[in-house]
Amino acid sequence: MGEKSKLTGAAKVSYGLGAVGKDMVYMLSASYVLYYFQDILGVSAAAMGVILMVARVFDAFNDPIMGAIVAKTKTGFGKFRPWLLIGTVTNAIVLYLMFSAPPTLNGSGLVAYAAVTYILWGVTYTMMDIPYWSMIPAFTEGGKEREGLTTLARSCAGVGSAIITIITVKAVSALGRMFGGSGINDREVERIGFSYFTIIIAVLFVLFTVICCINVKEKSTVDMKSASVGEMFKALISNDQAMAVVVAIVIVNCSIYITSNLVIYFFKYDFGGVNWRDGYTLFSTFGGGIQILAMMLLYPLLRRFFTSIKIYFISMGMAICGYISLLVLASTSMTNVALLFIPGFFIFAANGMLAVITTVFLANTVDYGEIKNNRRDESVIFSMQTFVVKLASGISALIAALALQVLSLSNDTEETLAEIDYSKGVDAMQKMGLRMTMTVIPIIGLVFAIIWFKKKYILTDEKIDEISREIAKRKTQAQ
Repeated sequence: MGEKSKLTGAAKVSYGLGAVGKDMVYMLSASYVLYYFQDILGVSAAAMGVILMVARVFDAFNDPIMGAIVAKTKTGFGKFRPWLLIGTVTNAIVLYLMFSAPPTLNGSGLVAYAAVTYILWGVTYTMMDIPYWSMIPAFTEGGKEREGLTTLARSCAGVGSAIITIITVKAVSALGRMFGGSGINDREVERIGFSYFTIIIAVLFVLFTVICCINVKEKSTVDMKSASVGEMFKALISNDQAMAVVVAIVIVNCSIYITSNLVIYFFKYDFGGVNWRDGYTLFSTFGGGIQILAMMLLYPLLRRFFTSIKIYFISMGMAICGYISLLVLASTSMTNVALLFIPGFFIFAANGMLAVITTVFLANTVDYGEIKNNRRDESVIFSMQTFVVKLASGISALIAALALQVLSLSNDTEETLAEIDYSKGVDAMQKMGLRMTMTVIPIIGLVFAIIWFKKKYILTDEKIDEISREIAKRKTQAQ
């Protein structure tokens, strides 16, 4: 591939495949590790909450370290691809081990196993995630080509996440019955099923990354700027608008992640029914589709009529309406999963648009920082996005796990029936506690985020235009 050659179709497809595999693995861990260890294996929910919180915060601080290691790497295979391959293979192995806990383990031994494998999973995922996104400048020419590839990769990542959200519960149940034999209880079915399902996902992950590394060749060595944690906080303190956006991202993501951590418990123990897996799968399929459509179609449509700030408030209002309607519907005796599509639409659509809007807001704070502090902290600001998302993930996992501990929700049945209605063994107080945790706490968070943002964020479209003109003027004067 020549220095100035265009990116081939094969390279684009291969890079997109890498994103599909990468986010399949991420979503499997993010959405099901709490459920696997707490509900299936019986680890204390409080212990799992602490493990997930500590591991995610450690992982967030680990990102800049991995960035520095990658930046210093020089091999004949390039700077990024060696770590992409090493990280993928080790992460795939750890993923399998994490979802294949030895059945003889229990008590503190099982807690230790969960802690070690989850922390190792986070470290090895960072090992391949940082070079995957950082290598884009090494094989694109910039401008539209780079922007187009980034958009493609983000879309493919969404597809990978959606696949896992849609198929996991049903696939795990089917594989558990296929390889578990007859006469085993439902917990054992899921335990065996997760082990076999993880093998399939891990193999696909490695295969997609190998295809990516073969067809995506680094054109040139690229200076990779890696922001330290100290630089991140320094940039935050000196840039009040970056601080405003980052705090909003943490609160919004915490609110939404609490619900996503608990929704499987809602279907299993509250909405219930012997076919709870069908209802969960249908709802997840609908929600994933709405979220992607909101990012690709609804946001651009609304942007024609409203400013990004107004769309932010519209999205927050939609999410709050969704949570209120979810609480109302869940408190009735309805059993039709299609009715849950109403709150689902508002919550998932809002989530999709907020993912786009917060990225736009962060980009705006870079220009603002250049005017205010006479320096452009672009790499630092965007490194922070990964950091705060992981921080929010850890906080929300802890809150969700503590709620499960207080509510004493766990699969403790030893029945060998093919399908069980778990909601029969849960009392009204437990159900209401679960509903309140996954709706009222997020509403409180979102209301706070609205008030915070309204008071702190000042970068209107007019202000951004003013800043852009000032930057252009400074550049002209410098020449």
